[in-house]
Amino acid sequence: MPVPTPVMRLQPRRKVFDVAIIGSGAGGGMAAYVLTRAGADVVLLEAGAPWSAATDGAMLKWSYESPRRGAPTPTHPFGEFDGCIGGWHINGEPYTVAPGNEFGWWRARMLGGRTNHWGRISLRFGPDDFRSKTLGGLGDDWPIGYDDLRPYYDAVDRLVGVFGSIESLPNDPDGIFLPAPRPRCYELLIKQACDSVGVRCIPSRLSVLTRALNGRAACHYCGQCGRGCKTNSNFSSTDVLLGPAHLTNRLTLLMNTMAREITTDETGLVTGVSYVDKHTMTDEHVRARVVIVAASACESARLLLNSKSSRFPSGLANTSGVVGKYLTDTTGTDVVGFVPRLTDHVPHNEDGVGGMHIYMPWWLDNRTLDFPRGYHIEPWGGLNQPAYGSMDSIEKFPSGGGYGTALKNDYRRYFGSRVGFSCRGAMVPNPDSYCELDPQVVDRWGIPVLRFHWQWSDHEYLQVKHMQETCRAIISAMGGDVLAPMPTRDEGFGIAAGGRIIHELGTTRMGDDPIRSAVNSWCQAHDVKNLFVTDGGPFVSQADKNPTWTILALSMRTADYIVTQRKAGAL
Repeated sequence: MPVPTPVMRLQPRRKVFDVAIIGSGAGGGMAAYVLTRAGADVVLLEAGAPWSAATDGAMLKWSYESPRRGAPTPTHPFGEFDGCIGGWHINGEPYTVAPGNEFGWWRARMLGGRTNHWGRISLRFGPDDFRSKTLGGLGDDWPIGYDDLRPYYDAVDRLVGVFGSIESLPNDPDGIFLPAPRPRCYELLIKQACDSVGVRCIPSRLSVLTRALNGRAACHYCGQCGRGCKTNSNFSSTDVLLGPAHLTNRLTLLMNTMAREITTDETGLVTGVSYVDKHTMTDEHVRARVVIVAASACESARLLLNSKSSRFPSGLANTSGVVGKYLTDTTGTDVVGFVPRLTDHVPHNEDGVGGMHIYMPWWLDNRTLDFPRGYHIEPWGGLNQPAYGSMDSIEKFPSGGGYGTALKNDYRRYFGSRVGFSCRGAMVPNPDSYCELDPQVVDRWGIPVLRFHWQWSDHEYLQVKHMQETCRAIISAMGGDVLAPMPTRDEGFGIAAGGRIIHELGTTRMGDDPIRSAVNSWCQAHDVKNLFVTDGGPFVSQADKNPTWTILALSMRTADYIVTQRKAGAL
């Protein structure tokens, strides 16, 4: 699929677009795809640079081609060849954290946004995830339910492609699946151990094609999904959504544009977007009849809070005061173990997709536990380890280390004998976790930056304690040894700091009550009828699932609504 070309067809100031979209990731890309195919003339603003997996990806490079052997760099913190340009710290674009708090804010700066980074774990929220207050008394229910999103989940499955297996689990809905790849050797041992300790283990659900779909080739199992797929076999917004949108000749891209403010007229309707051209450092403005904010949950909140006027003194779409509030991230922790059964292995092929072939969805009833929300487990290890740092713990293995022949023999013996488990769980929104504008700090363009407040609650600490205990039990059942002691309560039981899992949600949450929510069930601002949000901001709550599939489904639903409303003359 041709990658969209960032060239203006007309100068923005001379034209009024049907829709302006801010952000080119999952939410922005899906909105552009649906709207252009429906006939809308769309302009999309992206703060980063053009990027194409076909021309810029490093899928076929060897680590030894780099002086760093693929190790991280400031703009590629997940490895020098990682397909995402961004990180927790970007020159000229600071953020602050309130004293006594800890939070890391990841941002992508490239076409396609975070869809060039994510692990492509593609899980639907289940029926219970939309009514957590009804079931457990915590948080709030969504104004929509699973049945409202089901047809859009189905449509995303058919468009993007996801592999998996039919399991008929009540709160882990099945999809329209492509065949799942077979488990690797170490994954078979994990499955056996999980069965023995009563942990459900099933084929994973990833948006990687195991069969050709919609003109895209099937995965050839090079395992380099995170570097950018030159065969377009895995999902990224650039290749799967923006490419087809570009072919309609109705998509105009404005690259390297830092949105400063969403503008409004005397009636309170949005009129367009003011932005900074990062190359010329000049202020520009693009006009549109509808504006969609899809810059990621926190960046979108920042833009809305900075869009102040006499009519909206606390920021656009913020009459309720909830913009920036109800911020959540996925809970997470990791456990790594050495498994003697995997030493001295017979040489074998563990190729596959760039991620797990199995995973462990939530299997217990929280009513019997001391924490209210569940989690899932993502295994990794075996021969499918990072090209850098994969043997950094060999000194902890029996007889590891040495020089010359002894070192080589140890590497041959022990490589592939390490397994890891990354747990990802649901957080309960709390009033101490939110973002706001810093009253003093601005970025290089003079735009006020975000200040983060963050606190985990006992709900999350107890959940992570359970994660640690479960993963240690699985490693023990494999006959292995955990490579680090059990973290203490003072260490948060090993919980990852806020923002480190990169699943920020909330900040512009949806609801029927405009006093307690920023947008309605169509992701339409209560205060401004021609303003919409299609990233993770409208989420009312976290689930024990990665959010991208739900962002895609919500964005498709919202874009369909915009098409219907424009045809009816309501927008």
